[in-house]
Amino acid sequence: MIKSKIKNLDLSATLKINEISKSLEKQGKKIIKFGFGQSPFPVPDSIVEELKKNAHQKSYLPIQGLDNLRDAISKYESNKKNKNISSDQIIVGPGSKELMFLLHISFDGDVILPAPSWVSYKPHSVIAENKYHWIETIAENNWYPTGESIEQLVRKDKDKNYLLILNSPNNPSGQVCKNLKEISEIVKKYKITVLSDEIYSELTFDEVKESISDYCPDKVIISNGLSKWCGAGGWRLGYFVIPHSLDNIKNSMKVLASETFSAVSSPIQFAAISAFNNDHSDYIIKSKKILKGIGDYVYNNLRSNNIIMNKPMGGFYLMPEFLNKKFDTSTLMCADLLNKKNVAILPGSDFGFPINKMISRLSYTDFDGKNFMSKINLETSIDNDLIIKYAPKVVEGIKRLKEWGEIA
Repeated sequence: MIKSKIKNLDLSATLKINEISKSLEKQGKKIIKFGFGQSPFPVPDSIVEELKKNAHQKSYLPIQGLDNLRDAISKYESNKKNKNISSDQIIVGPGSKELMFLLHISFDGDVILPAPSWVSYKPHSVIAENKYHWIETIAENNWYPTGESIEQLVRKDKDKNYLLILNSPNNPSGQVCKNLKEISEIVKKYKITVLSDEIYSELTFDEVKESISDYCPDKVIISNGLSKWCGAGGWRLGYFVIPHSLDNIKNSMKVLASETFSAVSSPIQFAAISAFNNDHSDYIIKSKKILKGIGDYVYNNLRSNNIIMNKPMGGFYLMPEFLNKKFDTSTLMCADLLNKKNVAILPGSDFGFPINKMISRLSYTDFDGKNFMSKINLETSIDNDLIIKYAPKVVEGIKRLKEWGEIA
């Protein structure tokens, strides 16, 4: 009764670990939740107030999104990218994840995935029956592909359509891509379509925010939304910016949207206008200060001769590799950690690494973001004392993880 391609899929790894963690907590266990990647910060009060004011909105809105919201997003992205982006280039969806899924359904070609990649890119390809190709990466290149590695793949069959997915800052590595210009040359040479997943872009710790769309705008679809910088993951509002040269993709996605989600929740869309029109820089600066401070704390206190990782550059992830662990799979390794230390992290195999590579993803977000944010101002230096006081579960989790990780 179930299609074979669906039967072979499991629950999304990130959502699954969240449900497992909550189930263990109901059993009375004190779980350190480093598995689920969710912003710890509250939605800004002004945006919440707009949602309250618009709770009465009940009409179906345009498939592509509320006109005033798309206007606000286009101005926001135009300022961010220092270029003119029209509202007609914007399509709004119930989370960027759903828009990505519709893109996979629409796209006729092969998908290029850097290893590591976010857990849902590959399942989307499988469901859409698009062949996918992993490209190996290395820590020295911030876990991103080189232009040469992309070219080697594409040259094997230059007549195919290719969709390259780039995510910077990256989930799961917490790294930023520094060779976008190099990659863009290959994109232009072989007419590759790019999905630039920029959902963590506002949480880049370095003030310089590059996008591959800076170098090859006609080939790049930008994906973003409210879930990470605005703490509104559960609101489910995302958007694509699609260049006019790819209008055929936008139009196809609109057709699919009309036959699936119809339109995004009306109150959410009206409330979101203020998220893009108003200045939330203080909120974002505080968020980044806290995340960078905690990320650096985790990095400095966890790494050792047995545990290696890159320093975080954005978002709220680290990707520790355990050199002394000899399990058959990284899944078994993470299960052992959860069983022995009540610490939940995700195996690297969920993100495209070989199953026998003892690498994992750690989301350092198990703390009360609302409380932490209320205790600092824009000039506050996030030191260890503040982290110990306002992120005690992160501190305890790293202590447990290091103890477990260094036992040979």
